[in-house]
Amino acid sequence: MTDLEYLEAAEQVLRRIEAACDRINDDTDADIDNQRVGGMITLVFPNQSQIVINLQKPLHEIWMAARAGGFHYKFDGSQWQDTKGHGEFFAHLSRCASEQAGLALEFA
Repeated sequence: MTDLEYLEAAEQVLRRIEAACDRINDDTDADIDNQRVGGMITLVFPNQSQIVINLQKPLHEIWMAARAGGFHYKFDGSQWQDTKGHGEFFAHLSRCASEQAGLALEFA
């Protein structure tokens, strides 16, 4: 994957997260505050817990920090997969966000 291909794919992930937060806030009582600064998005939940997603450009990875821990994702040609076997990025984000929000949330 070239640097440009990585940036295009990773930027698409960040846009999908922002759109999902808007949809979740419209459809549920989750009240997620999403703040984006460059290649990093911070999701803040009403209980003040956070999930931070940021791009790691030199490694061509996306990193996520949540209460459940820190996770690294690499693009496998079709999906962003956790490098330690925790699954696909959006499914894992949904699980972590649901746990922190106390509501079933879907980011896919």
